[in-house]
Amino acid sequence: MKAAFFKTIYPILLFAAMFLLLGFVVNETGDKKNVSNLNSVIESKIDSVLSLMTLEEKVGQLNQLSFGIGWGPTVQSVVPDEYKVMIKESKIGSFLNAVGADFTRDLQRIAVEETRMKIPLLFGYDVIHGFKTTFPVPLAEVSSWDPEVVRMSAMYQALEASSVGIHWTFAPMVDIARDPRWGRIVEGAGEDTYLGTIMSVARVKGLQGDLTSNKNIVACAKHFVGYGDAEGGRDYNTVDMSERTLREVYFPPFKAAVDAGAETFMCSFNEIAGVPLSANKYILTDILRNEWGFNGFVVSDWNSIGEMINHGNAADLKHAGQLSINAGVDMDMESRSYINNMVDLVKSGQVSEAIVNESVRRILRIKFKLGLFDDPYRYCSKSFEEKTVMNEEMQNAALEVSQKSIVLLKNEQDLLPLKKDLKTIAVIGPLAESKSDPLGSWYQQGDSNDVVTVVEGLRTELSNNTKILYSTGCTIDGTSKEGFKDAVEKASQSDVVILVLGEKGSMSGEARSRSSIELPGVQNELAEEIFKTGKPVVVVLMNGRPLSINNISKKADAIVEAWFLGIKSGDAIADVLFGNYNPSGKLPVTFPRSVGQIPIYYNHKNTGRPGDLNNNYSSKYVDLEMTPLYPFGYGLSYTTFSYSDIKLSSQKINKNQKLTISVDVTNNGKTDGEEVVQLYLRDVVASVTRPVKELKGFKKIFLKKGETQTVTFKISNEELKFWNIDMQFVSEPGKFDVFVGTNSVDVKTTSFELIY
Repeated sequence: MKAAFFKTIYPILLFAAMFLLLGFVVNETGDKKNVSNLNSVIESKIDSVLSLMTLEEKVGQLNQLSFGIGWGPTVQSVVPDEYKVMIKESKIGSFLNAVGADFTRDLQRIAVEETRMKIPLLFGYDVIHGFKTTFPVPLAEVSSWDPEVVRMSAMYQALEASSVGIHWTFAPMVDIARDPRWGRIVEGAGEDTYLGTIMSVARVKGLQGDLTSNKNIVACAKHFVGYGDAEGGRDYNTVDMSERTLREVYFPPFKAAVDAGAETFMCSFNEIAGVPLSANKYILTDILRNEWGFNGFVVSDWNSIGEMINHGNAADLKHAGQLSINAGVDMDMESRSYINNMVDLVKSGQVSEAIVNESVRRILRIKFKLGLFDDPYRYCSKSFEEKTVMNEEMQNAALEVSQKSIVLLKNEQDLLPLKKDLKTIAVIGPLAESKSDPLGSWYQQGDSNDVVTVVEGLRTELSNNTKILYSTGCTIDGTSKEGFKDAVEKASQSDVVILVLGEKGSMSGEARSRSSIELPGVQNELAEEIFKTGKPVVVVLMNGRPLSINNISKKADAIVEAWFLGIKSGDAIADVLFGNYNPSGKLPVTFPRSVGQIPIYYNHKNTGRPGDLNNNYSSKYVDLEMTPLYPFGYGLSYTTFSYSDIKLSSQKINKNQKLTISVDVTNNGKTDGEEVVQLYLRDVVASVTRPVKELKGFKKIFLKKGETQTVTFKISNEELKFWNIDMQFVSEPGKFDVFVGTNSVDVKTTSFELIY
């Protein structure tokens, strides 16, 4: 009797003591010593909790299950009886896709009031570009080339998500992607490692903050690693590459996420060199933990542990679970391999209980850092939810980010910005009045009723003196041309045509690989008919990947790349079209001329026979130009900028010196504007081949008309390092070319020498 009573009351007394101790620590001054003390207290608490847990309870912490698939009406609001039983039996450590302050409170209550150990649940959700207030898709946000804007966007997204009970998001996606056929290019930062690394840090810091308040959520860097290099751009496909490529191209954004404090990682679906990432000990343990010092936890991607059976790497779910936890996967998302097999694996000696303990420790650490042991309901305030979701501040932020995400690709004869005294405007195209497609993929709880369409944005912008004629023309991916006649008639009656073309929002994202990157359906044919009217035509593109738009690029008078901008799409587009906002975005990814050019990216290697139009026996296509349609870093403004020659602080530096690179940038136009000044380097001769140029810095500056500003960059030995022939991360003496300019092609050049 006494033993039973002690067994019941001891955890309660232990947690009471721990909460008192935590309160003492957090009331101390916030210097590094007290942070260290706080961490020490948390580790002591974890030790205490672990010592009281049964093996079955430990394994339960490693199990994550889902409510629905995460967006729209599929999110459940009723707890299935199976889940209630599993929570009470301590068989679930985390849920994904459980949202709502009241709903998560109900789930949390079962965990902390109806279980022996009273360990709170962790609620995860895919907050990719917003919860309900839908911001621009990530690829669009990165087009701002403004880390502060990206950080701010992530901060607001975390704030809204935290108000509905969410603790953790499966973002940011920091995969480098060089193949626009891959649908998930829309979720990342594009093709460049440096830009992707900067944006990785911005998103982690924006989402996560310092986790001391209930207004931040835990970040999860994904998909570790190489997922963006899937063969043929086919989602989930095989990846194979050298260690040098991994370290130079694909690792850095993940390493930056670790350094920025990302608390969790997600392993990817793909294999590398024959080993699925869910069982890749070299990647998950040797690199991530031992080399980089990551002490957070790793979650599998959805059923990626179970999918090792299809890979041919595991005989069954039990075998898959054994491989995964021994490799370093701490939490199993949805395969149920751990919850159904891990106890037996430990008892049979195939998995050490010490490994299980370490995985549990990592998960408990996050729950302590979030303050969930102190107050399990701190993210479950209905009043906070009601005053936060879709509030005015949130929507204003979404509009600002949308404006900064737009890229101006063409503007012949300065057609844009349009004059507001136009008598008649024809707005044509299948996306001009779409309220669902601007949400893009992963729109989560975004509601199409909240979306401002292009037509709606224009009507708000213009007075009643301007007549707007709207025609769909065709559907996005259909074959009917019946609407062409109406579209042409309305275009013919107008002073200018705004032609809104692109993809469905559902055409990019997970499992949305496309073999063609042309405009789908008969949109190209519609555009051709509109061009024949002879009217000035502004093409507005909505898409989640680079598109091949050769004919449109030749014939349109102006082209605006709007991507999928979310709920404020129409307002932001109208602001740009009529000059309320001067576009400043730049492309984070190359636009190919055709699918046959893929992969095409600016920082490619030279071959022994570089492409040469005058040499038949060189690396090129005989039926296609060698250049991209639009290069990496490209984007126009309503003003023009000129660059002086580059000035160097020295023609030679040693590895202990820094080089100052400066250039004068002048706004030559009649409008104030922002410019992204880009710095590229090339190591001319090295022990292994180097890219033709690599982005090493950028600065976004604001210049009033007629103003000149000197922009400087500091280059140290660190920026000159690479993985040499002996796989050492070093610099090598020799010549370096320097490029500074408005994009990766239009640059000023000079050179310096590194001496040892």
